[in-house]
Amino acid sequence: MSERSNFIHDFIDEDLETGKHKFGEIQTRFPPESNGYLHIGHAKALFIDFSTAVKYGGKCNLRFDDTNPAKEDTEFVDAIKYDINWLGYNWEKLCFGSEYFDMCYDFAEKLIMKGKAYVCDLDKDQIREYRGTFSEPGIESPYRNRSVEENLDLFRRMRAGEFADGTRTLRAKIDMASPNLNMRDPAIYRILHINHHQTGDKWCIYPMYDFAHPIQDAIEGITHSLCTLEYEAHRPLYDWVVEQCEFEKKPRQIEFAPLNITNTVLSKRFLRQLVESGTVDGWDDPRMPTLCGMRRRGYTPEAIKNFLTRAGIAKTDSLIDFALLEYCVREELNDKALRRIAVLDPIKVVIDNYPEDKVEYFEVSNHPAKPELGTRKVAFTKELYIDREDFALVPPPKFFRMKPDGEVRLMGSYIVKCVNPVVDEDGNIVEIHCTADLETGCGMPADGRKVKGTIHWVSASNCEDITVKLYDKLFTIKNTGDLPEGMTYSDVMNPESVITLTNCKAEKGIGDTEDGHFQFVRTGYFVRDSKNPEVYNRTVTLKDSFKPE
Repeated sequence: MSERSNFIHDFIDEDLETGKHKFGEIQTRFPPESNGYLHIGHAKALFIDFSTAVKYGGKCNLRFDDTNPAKEDTEFVDAIKYDINWLGYNWEKLCFGSEYFDMCYDFAEKLIMKGKAYVCDLDKDQIREYRGTFSEPGIESPYRNRSVEENLDLFRRMRAGEFADGTRTLRAKIDMASPNLNMRDPAIYRILHINHHQTGDKWCIYPMYDFAHPIQDAIEGITHSLCTLEYEAHRPLYDWVVEQCEFEKKPRQIEFAPLNITNTVLSKRFLRQLVESGTVDGWDDPRMPTLCGMRRRGYTPEAIKNFLTRAGIAKTDSLIDFALLEYCVREELNDKALRRIAVLDPIKVVIDNYPEDKVEYFEVSNHPAKPELGTRKVAFTKELYIDREDFALVPPPKFFRMKPDGEVRLMGSYIVKCVNPVVDEDGNIVEIHCTADLETGCGMPADGRKVKGTIHWVSASNCEDITVKLYDKLFTIKNTGDLPEGMTYSDVMNPESVITLTNCKAEKGIGDTEDGHFQFVRTGYFVRDSKNPEVYNRTVTLKDSFKPE
């Protein structure tokens, strides 16, 4: 799908026109925090960062924000790198925010010496109380006017590990009366005695994101720092840090609306809760909005990028219908997925007039629109399986599938007539006996009679047992950002978000293909599960009424 113009590119075009930057010099970065797996919301951010760099012949760095070691792990680092490559992107430089800790510390001392930072002994709650409100100015800390010498001494002792966690912070000295609360002497360093997955025990003080991030951007030569709307109010602080640290080249921060999708929660904290509580089968559970979950469900990189392109890049919040994502996945798989036959709720059919030991093979296309993908042979025998929903003992009006004394085409093979449905004492269909018009293999009856219905089938003796999991949306409420009062995400989880079907039947050899993506004919799109090759996950249904704008 062709790339759409957006306001971010308009800003960059302006910078090119004014000569601030040249084509090929544009530098972006994707800065995930290594405290969880990437989800579809992160995919939007990295899609914007990497595709913008590509459009302008520039480069995009991957920089892990690891300023909060309490929640970070190398497991997440490896997973994030894998997901980015899976989407088809390559970073110019791989780095960690911790690589800049020495420089951040030096800049912090520089701010102290300029009289632009001070060590504060207020605790977290007191700082919040002193900050004021949107309508009332803040109150200056009683430690705000410490001398440069005292601040340097205290800050160096913070680094040396003399003080306990939370007892002191280094704060920027800006304006406690600013209408922007982020400018009211924000904390830029805090004490945290914890081992870091990259730097070990070297540090017991860590820079705050709002201080470290602009410094890292400026050092790397980032020209445009693209981030979500939540950072719009932080932009004055971003610019203040860059200015006070006296960087010659100043990055331009541009904010865009985050991705919000119906029936979806993108809170990393809640997703972690689902995983740790065992509510879902790990971060890669196919119901999860994580990229690894979507991959396990059968979503393709192309479909996800197509969805992000269609969803667009806006300056204001909006709610994107999950059906658009499914539409893009369905469109992609309709074009590429191999066709296979599977019966999810099997009922046995016996062809009474077919020889007991005969096995016949019908040539079937792997993809009706792509002859280059070839054909395969599907076995036909006396005993078959069809889907239970394709038979009706008492058919409704206009039911053109199998019914007593009715004829139906077995897809790609014979026309058969139901002559004796066997019912148990509870009224359940146990077995269906039919006769076949053996002159109609892949052809029409010689007498010209019309048969409207066609159903799929598999040979009972030439099939494989598989388990199928039918996945649906994880939440029942459309707008999860607007929960009814007193309710939590847990209250609106869909109890039928996954239905497991055992004893399903699939054509012989389905497990032999390398590409695990399939269209089960007349049923939907499925993928072989990455953890259990005998399980097939439904990626998306075959059809939907949704039409994209």
